[in-house]
Amino acid sequence: MSTPLRNHVTPDIYFEITTFLHQESYYLDHKQFKEWLELFTDDVDYRMPLRETVEGGLSAQTIATDSSYLEETKVSLKTRVNRLYTKSAWVENPTTRQRHFISNIIVEPTESPDEWKVKSYFLFKRSRASTHELEELFGERHDIIRNIDGEWKIASRIIYPDQTVITTMNMSMFL
Repeated sequence: MSTPLRNHVTPDIYFEITTFLHQESYYLDHKQFKEWLELFTDDVDYRMPLRETVEGGLSAQTIATDSSYLEETKVSLKTRVNRLYTKSAWVENPTTRQRHFISNIIVEPTESPDEWKVKSYFLFKRSRASTHELEELFGERHDIIRNIDGEWKIASRIIYPDQTVITTMNMSMFL
């Protein structure tokens, strides 16, 4: 027997999830990567599929189903995070300055009382060294956020970039 789908999100749930996403951005912007990593479940699915330019008008599928920029697990994310704390993380020497802006947050119920579908827009900006050039990436994220023993955790994140050509120097950032 299935549980009926809840038809609304309480203001308290919306506030908690929004605050959680803002805390996540703070961790990333302040290079607290180990704290950021703790926001994910052990079975997290973290992906960023390619965006394609295709003909076909408004009905055209522009997200690739056969290739991705990123396909990560908690173990691979941990490996990337741990590397940032070593001398071999040349991409962060000198360290970059970055900001993660999150907006247009939509929270929807799921069939599970402890999970929520969360959609949000992101804008990522990064500068490095003394250059005047800025790197940016923007798009939409689709998350499954789970409440586990009173703590919010990201169980799934799919990042949909709006760009078909990624113009950042590298893909070392977390989104």
